[in-house]
Amino acid sequence: MKVIAINGSPRKNWNTAIMLQSALEGAKADGAETELINLYDYEYKGCVSCLSCKRKGSQANGLCAYKDALTTILEKCKEADALILGAPIYFGDVTGMMRSFLERFLFPSLCYQVDPATGALKTLAAKKPIGFIYTMNAPNEWGETAYGPMCYQIEGSLAAIYGCTVKSLKVYNTCQVKNYADYDMDYFDAEAKHKYRDEHFEEDKQKAFELGKNILN
Repeated sequence: MKVIAINGSPRKNWNTAIMLQSALEGAKADGAETELINLYDYEYKGCVSCLSCKRKGSQANGLCAYKDALTTILEKCKEADALILGAPIYFGDVTGMMRSFLERFLFPSLCYQVDPATGALKTLAAKKPIGFIYTMNAPNEWGETAYGPMCYQIEGSLAAIYGCTVKSLKVYNTCQVKNYADYDMDYFDAEAKHKYRDEHFEEDKQKAFELGKNILN
């Protein structure tokens, strides 16, 4: 079984990447083959609205017809047995690279035709377990209310097209940098941020590990 993690953060060794690596360790513990893909290593666009995937007689079969560096990644995602996506929250949404990935990942499998048996829109995607790990500078009481609807929308789209209940993890109140004294960030209480990280980060890593370990179950 193959589990792929998609890192939608520009940083390869900080909060989101660390959580995804822990999730993949969990998947390995369950016997899966794993791979981590860093989206910021690639040059690609979001949906270009060519609608090739919706043309009558299209052979796209749920894959985006636009060819660029994302094409091979989308092919890997289609073949994988499970996916774990991860992104930090920037200005109330996932990063632009993750958002562009989601457009290209989801839209080609969405059919604008109604399934007469269910009354829902048809999908070309095979059922697939999906996880999503969000990291954010916001504390949990603020992050739930401010970002909850955005997460719900993303997970709802994934669930509708891939026939899954998305297993999600929100990692709150992360440290944006290792040393706040090096930056103009006086708004934050650096001592309190690091104290929270010391008390919660390992616990969040364990939650990510369990998410990965159970993603195929």
